[in-house]
Formats: sequence, structure tokens, C-alpha cells
Amino acid sequence: MRITLRLYAMLSDHLPSAVDGQRRRGNEMPLNVPDGSTAQAVIDRFHLPSKLVHLVLVNGVYIPPQARPGHVLAANDELAIWPPIAGG
Repeated sequence: MRITLRLYAMLSDHLPSAVDGQRRRGNEMPLNVPDGSTAQAVIDRFHLPSKLVHLVLVNGVYIPPQARPGHVLAANDELAIWPPIAGG
């Protein structure tokens, strides 16, 4: 099934230029993932550092850390991930 992965700030460096024949578009990439894939499985697939995976949204809905391993993605879902944001 196909989803869209969006990585923000320094996390976008973890997106390759292409995966499964799909090309990266800025900070996002369409992905083919197996049915039953979880948010955490996609995070793990791209080896995203856990200390940088702060805000995870699926279709705009926040997924807390403890729910990510069990949150099964559906076709056409948008998975967006932000690192911690510092300000001053």
C-alpha cells in the first residue's frame, strides 16, 4: 500500500533520493509499505534517531510514543515527523 512520509527540519536528511522507484520531493516521499505496517516500522525503516523523533502525526493526528508501535497505517495515510523544536 502507498503512504506519504514527510520529514521536517534535520530529519529530512534521512530521506534518500529514491525508494522503490519513487523519487523524493523536497521533504516528502511516497512509499510503498506492506499492509499492516505501523508508524514505528516506518521510523525504524529509515533509521531515524529516537531522540530526534519528537512529534509524529498521521493525517494530522498526534501519535504518542507509546502508541507508535501499534498504530497501523492505512493506504494513503500521511505520516509526518518533526524533531524537537528549540526557540528563544
